[in-house]
Amino acid sequence: MKIALIGYGKMGHAVESYARRQGHEVVCTIDRDEPWPDHIEADVAVEFSTPQTAVANLLRCFERRLPVVCGTTGWYDRYDEVCAECRRLGGSLLSATNFSLGMNIMFMVNEYLATLMSGSAYRAAISETHHIHKLDAPSGTAITLQQQIVEHGRRKADEVPIASYREGEVPGTHTVTYDSPIDTISLTHEAHSREGLAQGAVVAAEWLAKAKAGVYTMKDVLAV
Repeated sequence: MKIALIGYGKMGHAVESYARRQGHEVVCTIDRDEPWPDHIEADVAVEFSTPQTAVANLLRCFERRLPVVCGTTGWYDRYDEVCAECRRLGGSLLSATNFSLGMNIMFMVNEYLATLMSGSAYRAAISETHHIHKLDAPSGTAITLQQQIVEHGRRKADEVPIASYREGEVPGTHTVTYDSPIDTISLTHEAHSREGLAQGAVVAAEWLAKAKAGVYTMKDVLAV
C-alpha cells in the first residue's frame, strides 16, 4: 500500500515507522505550510496535523479523490460540514479521536458501563493527561468518552466534567470514574507510547484503501 503522510511531526514519524515495518511504502510527506505536489500517487493518506490545518487538508484530499484517515482532533465542531463535503465530492474519510485499538475497546466498554450506570446516584467524571505539546484540551478522546456517557447514560454534559492535565511527555492516559459515598468505579486506558496510535491508523488505512467512497469510523474497521 502506498501512503501519503499529511503532518510529519511525532505522530507522522510514528505512522511512517510502523507502516514500513508492515511492508507499506510512504510515497509523500507534507508538513505544515509545505506546498502540495500536483499529483500524489498514493492509495490512502494519513492525516495527523493541527486543529487549524486539518479541515483544509481533508478538503484537498476529497478534491483529489484520495481516501484519508484523520487522527487530528480539535476540528470536530466542523465535522458535519466536512462529512457533507466528503459525500458531495465522492471522497472517503475515516476519522477517529483515538486510533489505539485498546482505546477503541475502552470506548465500547464505556458505552456499556454508561448504560448500566444510567439513573444511578454515582457521579461521573473524566480525567485526561497528555504531553505538554498537545494543542487541544480537553482531548478529543475525552470528549468522545463524555459524549458516550451523555448518550448512553442519559446525563447532561455538565454532569460529566473533564479535567485535563499536560505533563512532560505523557503519551495519553484517560480515566472514567463513577464515584459514590459507598465506592468508586474507575475505567482507565494508559498509552505507553505512540505505537498503539500508529498501529491503529495503519490498520484503518489498510481498511479504507479497499472501501467504497463514504464516511467511516473505527467501528466500521472493527465491525462493531
